[in-house]
Amino acid sequence: MIVVVVAAVALMLFAGVRMSRSRAVAKVKPVGKNGSAAPDFALKSLDGKQVRLSDYRGKAVLLNFWATWCAPCKIEMPWFVDLQKQYASQGLQVIGVAMDDSGEETIAKFAREMGVNYPVLIGKEAVGDAYGGVEFLPTTFIIDRQGKVVDRVFGLVGRSEFEDNIKKALGPGAQANAAPASEKEQAR
Repeated sequence: MIVVVVAAVALMLFAGVRMSRSRAVAKVKPVGKNGSAAPDFALKSLDGKQVRLSDYRGKAVLLNFWATWCAPCKIEMPWFVDLQKQYASQGLQVIGVAMDDSGEETIAKFAREMGVNYPVLIGKEAVGDAYGGVEFLPTTFIIDRQGKVVDRVFGLVGRSEFEDNIKKALGPGAQANAAPASEKEQAR
């Protein structure tokens, strides 16, 4: 008798989990690597402005979902600061979307301490859902000048992978102009 009850409970749990997953997947349009359009959004920046992704059409965008408590985020943020400096003149815009509940003051203080030189937006779950659900932090989308997703990265990867994807998003000619500012100055 106990075996039958345990089996019935296990079957109900399995079916419930499976049904909830299939419903969650059905609600979220997946944003993929192969040229799917990056969903537009409007979020408030730390300086109080309303920012839309579409404001950056014509630029390549590195869209990074992060949180102040996320250790891998702290590793990659200095890379994004450097990449913003290096590629801004070629049309790159890094945008950070803070996905934690620590409050704007804490997020702003953290961004200052990290030397962030790009817009930081206050994230909303609905925006994360529009991007297929942000289940892992950091999650980063590389978006080309036409608003198409070039790649998405879950978790921490090497800086060179981000840089390679930025070059793809910037389009032809980005490779030739990719030397760091210090190398360009030495060449003069």
